[in-house]
Amino acid sequence: MTRAGLLCAGCIAALAAAVSAYGVGRNQLRFIVQQECIPNWLRTHHPAPCISVRLTGRGAEAPGFALLADQKGGAHFLLIPTQSISGIESPELRAPGALNYFAAAWKARTVLQSVVGHEVPREAVGLAVNSIWARSQDQLHIHIGCVRPFVYDALRAAARRVGRTWVPLTMRDLHYRAIRIMGRDLDSANPFELLADGLPGAKDEMGRFTLFVAGMDFKDGPGFVALAGKYVPGAETLLDPRCALASAHHR
Repeated sequence: MTRAGLLCAGCIAALAAAVSAYGVGRNQLRFIVQQECIPNWLRTHHPAPCISVRLTGRGAEAPGFALLADQKGGAHFLLIPTQSISGIESPELRAPGALNYFAAAWKARTVLQSVVGHEVPREAVGLAVNSIWARSQDQLHIHIGCVRPFVYDALRAAARRVGRTWVPLTMRDLHYRAIRIMGRDLDSANPFELLADGLPGAKDEMGRFTLFVAGMDFKDGPGFVALAGKYVPGAETLLDPRCALASAHHR
């Protein structure tokens, strides 16, 4: 195992200990970040049980985000705001000056290398946020992982007809809407805003949606495909913690 892999294994062990200490509840992630990771970071610059903490100002109340290895292991990580934000339905995600957590999660994708053992191609990386009904935690967290092969195939097959407005996309009998985002990163596009402003009625029903963003290489340049699904299984199910797709690309 690589040194980075050992570090991630240590993070998972520390996370399990923290979860055990706090017990079971829908606020575990909030407690771990706010009561463990941030204090440790401010005191010692070691953010355990998190992998990293980034604050945009001074003090524990400053906006920012933490990166945490998912307790289930594998190539699966969580980006979590340091402030209390319930989830996709929270209007503060779309407020003027709000941090773009999807952009931060995309930049944090390099952490997947610590598990996979090599660079993961952009088209193999996915970011997922679950709906209110599909999530187990009431603190926003963006899942960072590798897309499942069937998702990769479906998005590539549909790439030509996915444009800058939301269009229907069916995948394994589940109905989504898809939109194209151009660019190497997400700094200039907030998927939460694209969903709220782009689909009729979505702004008032954000909690009913799952939101998934996958890297894509289009003929006219790098970008992303975002999927929004209403009353579908959690977008987390579109991710593969074994990262089989990245391994296939590496051969």
